[in-house]
Amino acid sequence: MTTCATMSSSTSVTGMGVLIADETGFLKKGTRSAGGQRQYSGTAGRTENCQIGLFLAYASVHGHALIDRELYIPASWTADRGRCRAAGIPDDVEYTPKAQLAQAMLQRVIDAGVPFAWFTADEVYGQAKYLRRWLEYRDVAYVMAIRSSGTFPVSGSEQRADALAAALPARSWQRLSAGAGAHGPREYHWARIAIDAGAKTRRGHWLLARRSLADPKEIAYYACYGPRRCRLIDLAWVAGSRWHIEECFQQAKNETGLDHYQVRSWRAWHAHITLSMLAASRAQAAQGEPAPAPRA
Repeated sequence: MTTCATMSSSTSVTGMGVLIADETGFLKKGTRSAGGQRQYSGTAGRTENCQIGLFLAYASVHGHALIDRELYIPASWTADRGRCRAAGIPDDVEYTPKAQLAQAMLQRVIDAGVPFAWFTADEVYGQAKYLRRWLEYRDVAYVMAIRSSGTFPVSGSEQRADALAAALPARSWQRLSAGAGAHGPREYHWARIAIDAGAKTRRGHWLLARRSLADPKEIAYYACYGPRRCRLIDLAWVAGSRWHIEECFQQAKNETGLDHYQVRSWRAWHAHITLSMLAASRAQAAQGEPAPAPRA
């Protein structure tokens, strides 16, 4: 299969585009806003009455921008078609898990021929093994966060991510920067473990672990797939690229009103969000501030 999303033969991520999936919450009052209900919002850090928007961002050394969006419609809504019609939700919109919505956005990017080299996302998407299989089938490299309880086939049995990382010798950990942060380089200890999961020729699977410098017990885990010759710094840089979508959210909310709207209908939500994304991307392009390249 040949698309613009197919992995480059280069093992460095410098200059390559990274796609990032994530969600953000829009606090709402009342019960008539499409998809709105009491649900967990990472934006608020708690369960609130809100809408959840799923987004896809594009990031490279040249900048970052939101490029696609989907309004998450909970099952409680799709089970009540009268309520959906009142909010303008089309009859063919059925309940779709968040990872499947991300998959649909990725498919649109691939169909449009957008050039990118990697995909990254948090646990909501990384725990969906069907999404990881779908990406591998299309030969799309990824670094996706998973829970510590996530398992991998090692030596003929399924082993937990935290157990595999705990067994690593001290020399396996390297202090690397995952990119620039507000207060300087975001440095952690990183390590990876090769996983024999039947990857394609010249492709590999890894478990990636990120350990806090301040608290060694604070460890994040990632499932990875990509060029077999890629380096630890490449995987760490892709994992760190996920924070660019948080910057996109902050910029769009602060500068182009991403979360400043009174609309309630499904169509009006998409119209407002799309215009805000477009305005934010134009503002980002006008700034023209390239991101720093990864250093080994």
